[in-house]
Amino acid sequence: MTKRTMAPGLVAAMAAGWLVCSGPAVAAPVEITVVTSVALQSALDELAPQFERSTGNKLKLGYSLIADVKKRVLAGEAADVIILSRPAMDDLQKQDKLAPGSIADVAGTPVAVAVKAGAPKPDISTADALKRSLLAAKSVVYADPAKGGASGVHFAHVVEQLGIIEQMKSKTILVPGAQAADVVAKGDAEIGVGQASEIVPVAGAELVGPLPRDLGSVTEFTAGIGAGSKNAAAAKAFIQFLTGPVAAPVFKSKGLDPAGA
Repeated sequence: MTKRTMAPGLVAAMAAGWLVCSGPAVAAPVEITVVTSVALQSALDELAPQFERSTGNKLKLGYSLIADVKKRVLAGEAADVIILSRPAMDDLQKQDKLAPGSIADVAGTPVAVAVKAGAPKPDISTADALKRSLLAAKSVVYADPAKGGASGVHFAHVVEQLGIIEQMKSKTILVPGAQAADVVAKGDAEIGVGQASEIVPVAGAELVGPLPRDLGSVTEFTAGIGAGSKNAAAAKAFIQFLTGPVAAPVFKSKGLDPAGA
């Protein structure tokens, strides 16, 4: 009986293969699809490169009005991460569009008033003061409530509560989404109303402040993992990043209050 020996090269190759197979598994980079509100665009566009550098994963960010994103997800559009207002996310959860237990609060932003940078700031400290300022303004711009934008829907109710629907008709400019601050910055409207996070990043527009407390509204944005996500672990890591210490100062700089702040 003869004793056969393996070629040294074959032994080395098998050993190398064993080491590769037995070593710790390294997850390959993935693309994380995110759908969210335009109110978060400025903050997420700044945060995305930081997350991508730290994880190697890529983000595919899509922005639209809350009502539009919700409608698309309910119709079957897939996403790894969905970030919308808490009521919209609760509705998606009821329809089994989110992974169970994946919801986390991210940040909130109030409906606020803007003017052109350098222009006199109207008094909006009380409901009566806001009413007087709106009646005195030559023009007011906000999101068309018929399009479903949260700030536009809320402000339309405010105008109704103040009892000035008829007086405001001739001076109201409606925009399809988050363009109110841009219109004010160009000087095409005297007063703009929108989410604070849609006002702060716009050069040429200046934040006056949130609507008075009894007429105010804060949109709380909540993130969740899409029920059909194939990248659940990476999606969870992104949500954790958004609720962590790196994201908090960026949110603050963009007119948002980080969750828990």
